[in-house]
Amino acid sequence: MNQQLYARRFFVTGRVQGVGYRGFVEHVAGKLGLQGYVRNRRDGRVEVFAMGSPERLGQLRVALERGPMMSDVAKLNEEPDVVDTRYAGIFTIEMTI
Repeated sequence: MNQQLYARRFFVTGRVQGVGYRGFVEHVAGKLGLQGYVRNRRDGRVEVFAMGSPERLGQLRVALERGPMMSDVAKLNEEPDVVDTRYAGIFTIEMTI
């Protein structure tokens, strides 16, 4: 069963740095079987690149809007992206850009 991968990029705005947000995203993405990465951006946002089924990406979006306990998500932007095979089989926390 080789399921087609879809890719989405999310930008999360609010109190999302220094509150365990990246670890939260890594945990949720792992449970959902998604591939990709999460990283802080110097402008204060968190960027999430995820690949998986539309259903699982939708579940991730719900979790991103909620965030971990100490976070306060003000805005979530989502855009389609292209599958990046460098992240096949992994979801990782990347360096801030």
